[in-house]
Amino acid sequence: MKTKLNKIAIALGGNIGDSQAVFTSAISKLSKNGLKNIKMSALFYSKAESCPPDSPDFTNAALIGEWAGTAEKLLKLCQKIEISAGRPEKHAFNAPRTLDLDIILFGNKIIKTSNLQIPHPRAASRLFVLKPLADIAPEWIFPDTAESVRQIIDAH
Repeated sequence: MKTKLNKIAIALGGNIGDSQAVFTSAISKLSKNGLKNIKMSALFYSKAESCPPDSPDFTNAALIGEWAGTAEKLLKLCQKIEISAGRPEKHAFNAPRTLDLDIILFGNKIIKTSNLQIPHPRAASRLFVLKPLADIAPEWIFPDTAESVRQIIDAH
């Protein structure tokens, strides 16, 4: 029996260290752990929002791929990769970081658990998430609003 692959989108962000190298390493680890057909956006740069004063600017990107496991398994993998990139397991909200991996979309699923919300609850209001995602998947649909990435950006 063939395992169903879910199309997933992940936002990448970082504002400490060599973000491009950190993103490349994270993608390699995602691939080694089962993420298939990965495509990454160009790099985008944004001012730190809702962060401590004098926080460095962010480097942002998005990736899409296909995942056979559960959303929870993907979340655990992303958290493990963040920690391996130097992000403390316990960290202040919006503190500067080497790597942030947020699952934005997971197929057409809407997931609300105590530790995971998909679509990501703030993705549709964040151009630093939407612009990189539009670079590689402008027609992907947010299942909670039935709007495409491009439609959401155009409404901003």
